[in-house]
Amino acid sequence: MYRQYFKRLLDVFWAIVLFPFVGSVIALAGLSVWLEDRGPVFYVSRRLGKDGRLFWMYKLRSMKVNSPDIRNDDGSTFNSASDPRLTRVGSLLRRTSIDELPQIINVIKGDMSFVGPRPDLPEHANYYDPNEQRKLDVLPGITGYNQAYFRNSVEWKHRLQNDVHYADNLSFLFDARIVLQTLVGIVAQRDVFAASRPGWTSHDK
Repeated sequence: MYRQYFKRLLDVFWAIVLFPFVGSVIALAGLSVWLEDRGPVFYVSRRLGKDGRLFWMYKLRSMKVNSPDIRNDDGSTFNSASDPRLTRVGSLLRRTSIDELPQIINVIKGDMSFVGPRPDLPEHANYYDPNEQRKLDVLPGITGYNQAYFRNSVEWKHRLQNDVHYADNLSFLFDARIVLQTLVGIVAQRDVFAASRPGWTSHDK
């Protein structure tokens, strides 16, 4: 019952309750993004959703305009505190996870949940094995098991295994623990950036 009905009802309820506050934070942060370089406020990216359906995911822009898309050797997105692509405001948004707040719009639209596996890029589906594809059995989330307990401290394939574990064990209590642990992690700012080195670069951003 929770997986099929109550989880979505809770998403809609909390999205409506939180939207006035979250919207105000997005507006202030977005103004800061624009004032730094007069570039776009939002970054919009095509992502894999439930059952492999593609959707547009919203974030506050944290990188310089027209930055190249740098990937790690395993194909995951490169993420580092010393990344020269980050703007000054963007670095702060990343550390505090404020850049993810516009995804509340994705929650309202039904593309995402507050809690679930982080959505991968469409091409990542080509690297899933049959077991890993089961992460697509549930809606992706703003936060999730990986973000709460590991953040960027584990490799992409390990994160996929954790995503499948979440999909197999989804429950209200599991989601509640993930939300609480996420808040602890944001305050402590643990494992915000990965230690991985970039492996290859594309210019599709």
